[in-house]
Amino acid sequence: VQLQASGGGLVQAGGSLRLSCSASGTTFRTKHMGWYRQAPGMQRESVATITALGSTNYASSVKGRFTVSRDNDKNTVYLQMNNLDPEDTAIYYCHIMRSTVWGQGTEVTVSS
Repeated sequence: VQLQASGGGLVQAGGSLRLSCSASGTTFRTKHMGWYRQAPGMQRESVATITALGSTNYASSVKGRFTVSRDNDKNTVYLQMNNLDPEDTAIYYCHIMRSTVWGQGTEVTVSS
């Protein structure tokens, strides 16, 4: 099982990015998926989750700005991030919930 995350980069405050995470070697449509992030010197934290049926949940710090979605035909989960803030700067990881499977991380840097 592998997760491949992409879409990170450098963006100015107020800008947008869309992260993608492609899964292989698993029955993706049956998996609950999550996006997490880890800022320098901080613990990894949950950002957003989406169940196999498409129910979503968000950290309070990103609610209203970030949207998690999935395309089961493409085995991919997305994180649309709008109105980015410098405090969103972190490495973002995708994760198959209730498993030990993590993507390699994609770095997001938001400049002020």
